[in-house]
Amino acid sequence: MTDNREAATAPVLVTGATGNVGREVVRALRARGRHVRAGVRRMADGDQLHGTGAEIVAFDFQDPDTFAAAAAGASAVFLLRPPAISKVGPTLNAFVDVAVDEGVGHVVFLSVIGADKNSIVPHHAVEEHLRSCNVPWTFLRPGFFAQNLSDAYRLDIRDDDRLFVPAEEAPVAFVDVRDVAELAAAALGNAEHYGQGYTLTGPEAVTFEQLAMMLTQVLGRPIRYQRAGRQEYFKHLSHRHGLSFAHRVVQTILHVGLSYGDGATVDPTLPRLLGHPTRTMQQFIRDYAELWRRPTNLHTNEIGVASD
Repeated sequence: MTDNREAATAPVLVTGATGNVGREVVRALRARGRHVRAGVRRMADGDQLHGTGAEIVAFDFQDPDTFAAAAAGASAVFLLRPPAISKVGPTLNAFVDVAVDEGVGHVVFLSVIGADKNSIVPHHAVEEHLRSCNVPWTFLRPGFFAQNLSDAYRLDIRDDDRLFVPAEEAPVAFVDVRDVAELAAAALGNAEHYGQGYTLTGPEAVTFEQLAMMLTQVLGRPIRYQRAGRQEYFKHLSHRHGLSFAHRVVQTILHVGLSYGDGATVDPTLPRLLGHPTRTMQQFIRDYAELWRRPTNLHTNEIGVASD
């Protein structure tokens, strides 16, 4: 493991650096003046991080030949599981073993809420493996991300003026990725967080009906919440989003879980650790409003509706 002097200047490896979470972790680390090594599957993807000052390296969980070079000399690793990876043994866990051999001093793993008790989710196996390794670890266990609105739900909102999920009327304590990334940056290499697992939620639990009202107010056009049936939603994920069968199953199960209150509990841990209030959904929607506005051009007879 690196000593304190080396850790101050050695790079922090961020896996999944071009994803929603990874990009924010890169930014949060750079804001702290940390040397960041951003792992990307294709070097061309590094263009997405232009201007951040991050060192770009090739890294692919499904290519073990990239493991050692990415981890060599790193003081810490921000580890996350790409949604497409279900078999974590030969991918994430194999990489952890290489990182330990390369002398990495700390691993912060982006897990999911309840992973410590739920052996079905792949994150559980990663947590168990890290516990068995000779390396300090920290588990961040967020609930549902606010950024689902700007990613998974974006086209439904922008094109169909609706939130379409099988969540019934249950509230959800959405957490903003930017707040989670700030904690990750603070925790990486910080001994105060070694051996800790944190449940992370937003500051309030809101229903999808309430989210629709917030979107309506900010966008200036009616957005409705349409409760989806389970089979209907499963088909929708294929038709609109083109997700694989396995990914559709996971997404449907997670959203149905919301209808039973799986995401309703508000946990005070995140603002306590950050030392300031975290972002509300109203703030999030205002910040990202342009993502849901319909494009206007000279060949439309109304916003977003093409003329014949």
